[in-house]
Amino acid sequence: MIRHVIRGARHTVLARMVLALAAVALGAASAGLATADGDTHSAPEPGSVRRLTEAQYRAAIADTFGDDIKIIGRFEPDLRVDGLIAVGTSVVSVTPGGLDQYEHLARGVAEQVTDAAHRNRLVGCAPGPADPSGVKCAATFFARVGRMLYRRPLTSAETAGLARLAIAGGRGLGNFDQSLATALAGMLTSPEFLFRMDRAAGHAVDGYSKAQRLSYLLWNAGPDDALLAAAGAGALDTPDGLAHTVDRMIAAPQFARGVRAFFSDFLALDDMDGLSKDPLLYPAFNASVAADLREQTLRTITDLLVTQRGDYRDLFTTRRIAMTRTLGPIYQVPVARDGWSVHEFPVGDPRSGLLSHASLLALHAHPGRTSPTLRGKAIRETLLCEKIPSPPANVNFAVVQDVNNATLRTTRARLAAHLDDEQCASCHKLTDPLGLGLENFDGAGQFRVAERGDVIDASGSFDQRRFDNAIGLGQIFHDSPKVAACLVATTWRYATGRNITAADAPVVAELDRRFAAQGYRVVDLMRAIAVEPAFYATSPTAGPDVVAARANRKDRS
Repeated sequence: MIRHVIRGARHTVLARMVLALAAVALGAASAGLATADGDTHSAPEPGSVRRLTEAQYRAAIADTFGDDIKIIGRFEPDLRVDGLIAVGTSVVSVTPGGLDQYEHLARGVAEQVTDAAHRNRLVGCAPGPADPSGVKCAATFFARVGRMLYRRPLTSAETAGLARLAIAGGRGLGNFDQSLATALAGMLTSPEFLFRMDRAAGHAVDGYSKAQRLSYLLWNAGPDDALLAAAGAGALDTPDGLAHTVDRMIAAPQFARGVRAFFSDFLALDDMDGLSKDPLLYPAFNASVAADLREQTLRTITDLLVTQRGDYRDLFTTRRIAMTRTLGPIYQVPVARDGWSVHEFPVGDPRSGLLSHASLLALHAHPGRTSPTLRGKAIRETLLCEKIPSPPANVNFAVVQDVNNATLRTTRARLAAHLDDEQCASCHKLTDPLGLGLENFDGAGQFRVAERGDVIDASGSFDQRRFDNAIGLGQIFHDSPKVAACLVATTWRYATGRNITAADAPVVAELDRRFAAQGYRVVDLMRAIAVEPAFYATSPTAGPDVVAARANRKDRS
């Protein structure tokens, strides 16, 4: 019954969503867009309207209603653009099928919030002698939850409208709780919830939009009560107030979640969810192992960069790694205890640093064999911010794929033969030398010394420096300014939800300089972005008040 009422009651909401999605689409280049209430707004700047990711949607429901509210159903896939889902959120829309999925999710959440097990705690009121229709109760409920769901206080008109909608629905349904659920489901399919929409205040966004940008950068979730209160009080509009708020957020436990979200996007670790390997060739690899490999990398990163506030470059040389019994066979490490622990590979062990993590090695390999090309491409594009062209459609990979070739017994030999094709040589010369440095690890990330009886040669060179194996390559990456600069550029793209523009270049250059000066600490990098006035600009081209704010910040530092 709720489904049919929602379809009728949400007519205006759906109209607003269609118009909002038109603005989000890349083709929305018209001078103005009319909304359902008749107002006209210019098409949004890149990054100013961003769809919530699945993780952010789930966090919003948990933060508003509690962890015991289950989200049942499928999400439209998040879109990765130029290597980042964060950039994809600025260009992705919602298909009709996706809207049906969001409606299904919303109904499931709304029904739980108002059921007998939850309503007393989450609704907290009901119609009574002093409120016969329940309109005051509904208004109080929507004002409270709307502040969290919309990431700003609702206007009195919005609160009254939702309350009227609930009461009108109640007349048809004959049940206050069902009508409340109907209106709540409408909120959960509103663009105000599904999209992070910035509101301008001059050349910068307003206080609540600043709070929203801050919370998704640092926590990968919506603002909490304290952050919304700071926004409402104008504290985010002064350098001292903003800095104080940022420091509070970095000190909070949610910050580790935010860093995990960034590195999961940066390293495309979400792709581990569907990763599979040939069970005959790699019997130790399964879905549970894949999930633990992703968690292993994220735990190792947050331990070094958040808990220890370590140097980002050390991620490429550290011998410390999170470990479980599930992963013991992959790493050939005996693990006696249950749960997560920290393992340190001894000096002389072939593993050291991020490049030897089985998560990345398995992710960038084929189901039944390694791929120096895929691994090298991932290293170039992800860690060095270089773009490698896709191979031509008519390339013949037969030589590389023939693992039973009696003459070309190793992957290095087959790739060398493949380079005879001039169409392939230019790209393979960029990717393969780096990927071949990881050939001591098979398609599941397990260490090996030989391939089909021949000793593996994992040597190579990068930036005019020779390396003998993955450890040597990791040391070169530790020392490379390109690796640190790529992280800074990627973090800025992640924060803003768009690619770097010409106007961004001096900001990113200054962030890069400060990153090095402060010891390459990711915590300090994210703080520098969070207090950067250009982060809150309404467009990639800084206005005069943003320039003045940056100058003021430099004077105070």
